[in-house]
Amino acid sequence: MAKAPEVRKGEWGGLHPRDEFRERFRARFLDPAYRAEDEAITRLEAIAWDAYSKGRKAPVTRKAGSEFQDPDYDLSTEWYETRGRLLAAQARWADPATPSRVLVICGSPRNDGTCPGEISKTFRLARIAQEALRAEGPEVDLLDLSQLTSDYDRHIHPCKGCVSTAMPLCHWPCSCYPNHATQQVNDWMAEIYERWTAAHGVLLVTPTHWYATSSPVKLMLDRLVCADGGNPDPTSTGGKDAAKAKALELAGWNYPKHLAGRTYGVVVHGDVAGIDGARRILCDQLDWMGLIDAGASSRLDRYVGYYEPYATSHVALDGDEAFQEEVRNAARALAQAVAELRQGRLSAPGRNLPRPRPK
Repeated sequence: MAKAPEVRKGEWGGLHPRDEFRERFRARFLDPAYRAEDEAITRLEAIAWDAYSKGRKAPVTRKAGSEFQDPDYDLSTEWYETRGRLLAAQARWADPATPSRVLVICGSPRNDGTCPGEISKTFRLARIAQEALRAEGPEVDLLDLSQLTSDYDRHIHPCKGCVSTAMPLCHWPCSCYPNHATQQVNDWMAEIYERWTAAHGVLLVTPTHWYATSSPVKLMLDRLVCADGGNPDPTSTGGKDAAKAKALELAGWNYPKHLAGRTYGVVVHGDVAGIDGARRILCDQLDWMGLIDAGASSRLDRYVGYYEPYATSHVALDGDEAFQEEVRNAARALAQAVAELRQGRLSAPGRNLPRPRPK
């Protein structure tokens, strides 16, 4: 086996000085209503500093046990519980007795509970798709990513790019978060992984922002990289030991596709430009992950109120009944694909061929 290449260092600036840490910590308590508790906040800051300076990423752990390569490894209980939910969801997905389930994703960051004070066209389209799917029979799970902008302390933290160091360093599910030392907590992806895993079909509905998908969709899809080749055993890399991960990859890695075999549809809308590029990017990514498209009707990009005022865009959608029906057809095509998939009749020529360049 070839010697693993060196682990390159030199970018990180190190821990924040205590004064800077204190300033950052206290910034969340700017509201004058907190002033009566300044002494308590000072005590909490000291605890947080201790966790940060000592790197207590996962303060609550359990021994990994016989399920893992290193039974004595101190495994995060939060990660272990998320893994358990994914295993259960995968078992439900594979059980022919379970009802068919479709995950509809509303990719807009806008809703009437945050700054704009108005629902998005994406949400309306997602609800149209939801109704059409229910009429066809599947259970529908609506994932509204706009909750990132309106819910208290809800996050999809950014992907840290572990896969670019070595694929086995990217764990399934992601073990980068939560990181209690840096307060990178309340990460929504633990739940989102479960919802993707339980779905037989996925319909992704998104607006176009600057020629691409919205920020919430990009955050979610980047964090799904661990579903495409991710390592289900963090103990095999000693957690986040880059040298161990490089050696493991060079010894031979099979790049497991944890969400392969599901079927999908994509609906992209925009106002002046970029819809076709955004749709292609999404379809290419889902194809790469081993999902199977539900046919031409399920891959849709359309303009709403082309070069018209944003203020009247909902009115434009009201009048575009053809687009609304196309969205229903995308949902119907997906429902049909889910039924064929579960009956073993969905044709996807070449999907079982071995890849000469797995990655």
